[in-house]
Amino acid sequence: MDFKLDKAIMKNILMIAYHFPPVRVSSGIQRTLKFANYLLDHDWKALVLTVDPRAYDNINSDQMREIPSEVVVKRAFALDTARHLSLKGRYLGWMALPDRWVSWCVGGGGSGLALIKQYRPKVLWSTYPIATAHLLGLILHRLSGIPWIADFRDSMTEDGYPAEPKQRKVYRWIEQQTVTHCTRAVFTTPGAIAMYAARYPHIPKSRWVLIPNGYDEENFARAEQSELLAQALQEKQKQIVLLHSGILYPSERDPTQFFKALAALKKAGKIKASTFKVILRATGHDHLHRQSIQQFSLEEIVFLEPSIAYEKALAEMLVVDGLLVFQASNCNHQIPAKIYEYLRAKRPILALTDPDGDTAKVLLDAGLAASIAPLDDEIAIANLISGFIDNARLERSAIASDEIIASHSRQARTKLLAQLLDEVS
Repeated sequence: MDFKLDKAIMKNILMIAYHFPPVRVSSGIQRTLKFANYLLDHDWKALVLTVDPRAYDNINSDQMREIPSEVVVKRAFALDTARHLSLKGRYLGWMALPDRWVSWCVGGGGSGLALIKQYRPKVLWSTYPIATAHLLGLILHRLSGIPWIADFRDSMTEDGYPAEPKQRKVYRWIEQQTVTHCTRAVFTTPGAIAMYAARYPHIPKSRWVLIPNGYDEENFARAEQSELLAQALQEKQKQIVLLHSGILYPSERDPTQFFKALAALKKAGKIKASTFKVILRATGHDHLHRQSIQQFSLEEIVFLEPSIAYEKALAEMLVVDGLLVFQASNCNHQIPAKIYEYLRAKRPILALTDPDGDTAKVLLDAGLAASIAPLDDEIAIANLISGFIDNARLERSAIASDEIIASHSRQARTKLLAQLLDEVS
């Protein structure tokens, strides 16, 4: 769009987000980045209040080019307590409450007020999983009176989470203040909304809003048309290849029964290194999973691979034979954001998750009931993998329809957010 011509009708939204380019994370960065991009199509211009890049553990400039020139980005002062304020790796606990980036409140508060004064946003929007983002949203809302949308995504607190009692107490206080003072509280799954509605029965039901995660069509189009796809095809071996792309938590996404199933299939001769391969890409816990791989003698079948650029990761999804989802039953109220990219990749999905959870429902609604096996059931997983191999050889695996896939696009999700912004402003 020609911003100069449309400037008079554009409305401003101040988006408070820790995760924004150039930080390198698996999928957390995409939600804010894509909303900021596609809101321009709905007459909303984003002012993004984020952190100075020095606060990030790991940076990558690959997606910097995706930030529209119209979007105002303010990178406020922020330090990582563990890296910048510790002495020989140690620091006082209160220096990292609610999290290690609490110093962002100092720079973000002043920068946020300056942005409000200059641009007069009609709505504030803060996004978890960094608790300090909601704390900043609370501060700026209380000082300005501007309507505030709190994007929780998933639950902020649960029994035993955060694990440290003092941190959990601070998190719960921020959560209580947020649901009390925000205009709308947004979640990515129905299960999370049900959890919060039960936890805060005095809050009106109209405050809870569902806006799921999604996939980005423009990123996939570039991945399909670029040399990345040709490279991925060239690198793919003749084996049947299964891929998990992203963080593989040791508890919430415990792959132990999966490894046991692979070991059983290997012993039975159903799989072997020359014809079958599993890639676990950017697990974030390689040292733990490597021990399990060695324990079950799967070194020639299961490979731990490093993080790669986002669109290269999409290209890899497009050429493998199957895509893995891991999600334990204690996370039934959560949905891995990766599952929407998996659907768009149009490759068979093997979901190791509770059939009664929100993750499974995404696949059930897409007509992919046969793609599900409980994460803690070795035999069911072995049967799922065995059936997948047979179908892959016959090229008869099921995928979702184009209509179902399109309903999960970032453009479709942004339309929901724009409607919400128009409503609260």
